[in-house]
Amino acid sequence: MNTITTQKAIRAQFWASHPDLEAHALMWGIKTAPQNRHNTDTRTAFCDYVDYLAKSGAISEKLASRATL
Repeated sequence: MNTITTQKAIRAQFWASHPDLEAHALMWGIKTAPQNRHNTDTRTAFCDYVDYLAKSGAISEKLASRATL
């Protein structure tokens, strides 16, 4: 896995990895909305994804702690 260095790249990879969540967010017009506008399933999936990236070494702990959807 390549090292990711920006929040934008995390979000892009998250949406690419979760096309069903992306379709739902696009349908409701909330893909680029603030994080708390997304439903609980999407926010939880994003947090789990960021945790996975940090534990696998794909992102730094510092980036993981400030990443937002």
